[in-house]
Amino acid sequence: MARVELSIDLNRVEGDLEIGVTLEDGVVVDARTIGTLYRGFEQILVGRAPRDAMVITPRVCGICGTAHLYAAVLALEYAWNLPVPANATRIRNLCLMAEGIQNDLRQTFLFFAPDFCNPRYSEHPLFAELMAAFEPFKGSLHRETLRVTRQVVEIVAHFGGQWPHSSYMLPGGVVTPPDERRVLACRAVLDEVRAWYERRIIGAPLDEWLALDSAEALFTWLDAPERAAAALGLMTRFARSLDMHHLGAGTPHMISFGSWCDPQSSGSHLLPAGFYDGDSGEVQPLDQALVNEHVRHSWFRPYAGGRHPWQGETVPDFQPGSDRYTWAKAPRYGDRVVQTGPLAELLIAGDPLITSLHAAEGGNAWLRQFARVRRAGVELVRARQMLDELAANLDAPHYLAPPPGSERDGQGYGLVMAARGALGHWVKIKDGVVEKYQIVTPTAWNASPRDSSGEMGHWERSLLGVKVSDPDDPVEIGHLIRSHDPCLVCTVHMLGSGKKLRFAP
Repeated sequence: MARVELSIDLNRVEGDLEIGVTLEDGVVVDARTIGTLYRGFEQILVGRAPRDAMVITPRVCGICGTAHLYAAVLALEYAWNLPVPANATRIRNLCLMAEGIQNDLRQTFLFFAPDFCNPRYSEHPLFAELMAAFEPFKGSLHRETLRVTRQVVEIVAHFGGQWPHSSYMLPGGVVTPPDERRVLACRAVLDEVRAWYERRIIGAPLDEWLALDSAEALFTWLDAPERAAAALGLMTRFARSLDMHHLGAGTPHMISFGSWCDPQSSGSHLLPAGFYDGDSGEVQPLDQALVNEHVRHSWFRPYAGGRHPWQGETVPDFQPGSDRYTWAKAPRYGDRVVQTGPLAELLIAGDPLITSLHAAEGGNAWLRQFARVRRAGVELVRARQMLDELAANLDAPHYLAPPPGSERDGQGYGLVMAARGALGHWVKIKDGVVEKYQIVTPTAWNASPRDSSGEMGHWERSLLGVKVSDPDDPVEIGHLIRSHDPCLVCTVHMLGSGKKLRFAP
């Protein structure tokens, strides 16, 4: 039996990612997600004024800074029991949606789809179309995506002054009020992005696309020539020809922290939070108290079992030569290994098309990517809703100053659905400064190492059984991992050490 061990430095992800796999006769029998450089944002925040989180946490990531800012401000508002005006929530939501749209489009057409241009597929009947659309820096969709995604984040700049690393949210609201000029400018951006999405991505009106409610209806709809030729149709035809709808399932359990706070109802979301139990098929209410992090196989100071973020710590403790192999922690929901992302978000929210496809084929690499394109359409509709509500309430407050004495010691948490899935910030404040700060990112859920019980993380599970045709060019690994939209910048920030091959008899 031929046994091969690969250490793969995967590019076209946010940050650098190393994946270790063991092959037996070309099939993955073991996998390890490896982060190789400690970052330590949580430790940076300890001892600082709580409001420093508004400046520091947006710099955790250059793509999802709005999401980190949103989670940080929610954590402080929870700790201090502060009300937030509806217009502030609308502006926060609008900016988070804009950031999500740019990420969903970039990840799909700049990070994921270029793998379809691998020379290995040169004999495939769709290869010429794939190259014309997705070839890096030359394909039409690649170049257009660069332009459109630069444009959509102008919405964040209208309210936040810049993107990325904006700091326009603060406890009690936002710094910039809505006005007619900003609303009109943002509408113009959304209208142009929507027209491009309809013409080039789905090949149909947005309302028609979002009305699809079953797997049968989808595949009949995709048969029309204009939709088959659009980016979604082309990507779907090719991915399913590679059997990607039967690969990369990983854990069946999913988590969503709820999408976009409801401006009219404190504590509610426009798309609900929840935990999808993959064993029963039921969606259960989310309980943030069940979130815990393990470090048994991570390079952090050891502690037993898993700890809730309020009790957790992120103290580096590199232990070479041990069975620890990463700077990423292992988040768990209770004792469950879970996955998160657009698939989890839309499935838990009850999107009928995603629910139907998941029931028919389960979680898989194609559906994970397909859900990201679907969510971009949902974001376009919801963003316009936020703008329309702002336009109808231009004179409503955008900020409520915290009353004297409200910024007291205590603890809080902020949960949002970032572009890549469930993002949480937990803070403890003592003697007026941050005593503890913990961040659990979407990629931490997906890319976690083994936990205290030896249970593999979701990515690691999703790779088991995958056949790698050429160990010198393991494109199959890239397909499955990139379908999760990895962001190792948020999770640990690492530098890959290059591709290494070790062959054993």
